[in-house]
Amino acid sequence: MLKIDMHTHIMPKFLPKWAMEFGYGNFIHLEHNDDGTADMMQGGQFFRRIEENCWAEELRIKEYADFNTQVQVVCTIPVLFAYWAKPEHGAKVSRFLNDHIADLVSRYPKHYIGLATLPMQDTKLAIEELKHAKATGHLGIQIGSNINGKNLSEPEFFPIFEACADLGMAVMVHPWQMMGEDDMKKYWLPWLVGMPAETSRAACSMIFGGVLERLPHLRVCFSHAGGSFLPTLGRVEHGFNCRPDLVAVDNKVNPREYLGKFWVDSITHDIDMLEYILKMQGSKRVCLGSDYPFPLGDLEIGKFIEDSSLSPQVIEDIFVNSTLEWLGMDAEKGKLLFAL
Repeated sequence: MLKIDMHTHIMPKFLPKWAMEFGYGNFIHLEHNDDGTADMMQGGQFFRRIEENCWAEELRIKEYADFNTQVQVVCTIPVLFAYWAKPEHGAKVSRFLNDHIADLVSRYPKHYIGLATLPMQDTKLAIEELKHAKATGHLGIQIGSNINGKNLSEPEFFPIFEACADLGMAVMVHPWQMMGEDDMKKYWLPWLVGMPAETSRAACSMIFGGVLERLPHLRVCFSHAGGSFLPTLGRVEHGFNCRPDLVAVDNKVNPREYLGKFWVDSITHDIDMLEYILKMQGSKRVCLGSDYPFPLGDLEIGKFIEDSSLSPQVIEDIFVNSTLEWLGMDAEKGKLLFAL
């Protein structure tokens, strides 16, 4: 069976030292080690050590083959977004990262699909980069759950979403800059607690702000199975009903009405939770995702789904059909395209 991992991250092996070029900022650069690893440096501070599979395209194909997965939908690592940079510098970083992915896809069209990053801090530049990404073969974009602390419902972002809908570009929302991060660094809580909350923040913002209502053809996928949004939908809906004066101020539609109108990935690490998500969303709105190659991801790439009692049709929907629909690709043509 064809398997498409729609949530996986990649970066170039070498990054310019943007901080030196631009004269400011904690832009990420890499310092490579003799053992094949590299240290991600944020300004002059150590951020994370990464393995070769963060950039080695043929190694990634081999590792994916070990889990019977043929296709990777790749996007940049969120720490590279650079939303905080001056707009023209954010645009330059985005172009560099997007051209790297476009080149990768052009050389390995049966193994890679690209999602672009945008300089979301500037609407005009973001739309210009979106059009460039479309022209160079990307099928969508990845954005953060907030933009410099602003919710995705802010009016300045709507033209970007509108352009995505008009161009047929898919949108993946990934948590980052987690709320309360400075208050809960112990126990890795920003990643364990903050990330799910950030994704729910993004989903609630796009629903309550009317983005999904005004753009019914916008294809949005919320990472990490939608974070805490679906498990807490009862509370969210109750708040909508009991305090419409605070919640239903921009969109009068019950948030439950949007179930099945957006996508989520399968990264739950728990078959019972995945079955709950499937009950809420339907199998055609749940995509295989891994967050590869980072340790918090599903690095066996759907094995817990293959080992489950889910029906073959549901598994096929998760592994291929839902992702192809989210990307705007015809399912049968997509299967033929990626046949190896």
